[in-house]
Amino acid sequence: MRRLALFLTVLFASPAAACGPDTDCMIGERSYRLYLPENLGPDPVGAVVFAHGYRGSAEGVMRNRSLRGLADELGMVFVALKSAGDDWNLAHRPRNPAQTEALEYTYVAAVLDDVAARVALDRDRVVATGFSAGGMMTWTLACGMPGQFAGFVPISGTFWAPVPETCSAAPANLVHIHGTQDSVVPLGGRQIGEARQGDVPTALATYAAHGAFSYTETVQAPGDMMCRQSENAAGQVLDFCTFPGGHDFSVTRLRHGIARVLGH
Repeated sequence: MRRLALFLTVLFASPAAACGPDTDCMIGERSYRLYLPENLGPDPVGAVVFAHGYRGSAEGVMRNRSLRGLADELGMVFVALKSAGDDWNLAHRPRNPAQTEALEYTYVAAVLDDVAARVALDRDRVVATGFSAGGMMTWTLACGMPGQFAGFVPISGTFWAPVPETCSAAPANLVHIHGTQDSVVPLGGRQIGEARQGDVPTALATYAAHGAFSYTETVQAPGDMMCRQSENAAGQVLDFCTFPGGHDFSVTRLRHGIARVLGH
């Protein structure tokens, strides 16, 4: 028993173990939090990588029991990213319009590598998502590092204007979710200081042209959504899902987006 107690003490004092939903996982000076689904087995698992909104935190995201429940339901690990300050380092953002996304690309790549060192990660089932400013972060990842993810589900967020004319890497599956009455991040964007939120239809049209996506049909989806669905020759999807509401987050809508980018 004393040997077992000593083993458990060493195990839970190790850096790898001192990391979870209630404890920061450190990446240099940055951090993230990690939730493992119930009944985690030895087989590789996918991951939902979530970016918080303006002035949010990984700790706050992890307090959302519905998100952890979704991870249990999907059998995927849940990763809550944390910005370096109040907001993500994105191009054309307020107060620092000269900022580039390079720092965030480096951070997210390091997070994925760190998660893969802790669990058997199925790199073909990693989905990036986020709400509001986190949706902006998600769009940025979709344009700049799509090869690291199976797909993207940005919610109520887009690029800071101007929307990129094209993306630097090959396209990926993407489902954008937005309320038609959103006044915080309107579909047409709004001015914030010297910066302006990008126009969502423009971002979707740019991505559609980049990936040669063509409209297929409009369908009813969970969470009172209507989804305009598109597909390209490679079988990838680009959906624009709207719901009759404001700046609102729903796990039901997120579940649909994840299912589309993983199981279309």
